[in-house]
Amino acid sequence: MPFTVLNSRMVEARIGPGQRMFSQRGAMLAYRGEVAFTPNLQGGQGGVGSMIGRRIAGEATPLMTVEGTGTVMFGHGGHHVQVVDLTGETLYVEADRLLAFDGSLQQGTMFMGSQGGVMGMVRGQVTGQGLFTTTLKGVGSAAVMAHGGVIELPITPQRPVHVDPQAYVAHRGDVRNKLSTALGWRDMVGRGSGEAFQLELSGQGTVYVQASEEKL
Repeated sequence: MPFTVLNSRMVEARIGPGQRMFSQRGAMLAYRGEVAFTPNLQGGQGGVGSMIGRRIAGEATPLMTVEGTGTVMFGHGGHHVQVVDLTGETLYVEADRLLAFDGSLQQGTMFMGSQGGVMGMVRGQVTGQGLFTTTLKGVGSAAVMAHGGVIELPITPQRPVHVDPQAYVAHRGDVRNKLSTALGWRDMVGRGSGEAFQLELSGQGTVYVQASEEKL
């Protein structure tokens, strides 16, 4: 069920018989029709394994199951919303950036190296802990949140993309990630606090980058 973009901070989804969605708790702004909202205790479409994975990762963002017949408007905290349409590929996104997504998508968690996750990669550099990132796979749509709007950057084998980890929102495709440290312009002008982190994404796919480095 594709989302209808109402404005840069709100989307609307139509729910029909036999369909369901998942959303962050508190993300429902308004609805019309006979729609029910219930706390989700099974980790979304991914089941208990997904829920356990998120809790191990410290990413157990509470979800609501949305079912019934009608339309629901979603938004959260005034954040910009980006709709990502999936046609069978996998979307990798931090759990707290997920606003809502189709119940047809298979949700899971993925351990991404010794640091795991993208923001988790930065935290892992300090703590040494392995962390996870959330995955959505299949055919359907997901709405993700960002600060200041989102730009989509293509990743190709010939042209990898380097991203400030705090500006990263999500990525999809056959993409490899590598975190490195380098002194950059922030350090040169006195804005950095020491080593600067860079996230290098290579392969074939798309990365979604937000306009602001603020955390949600």
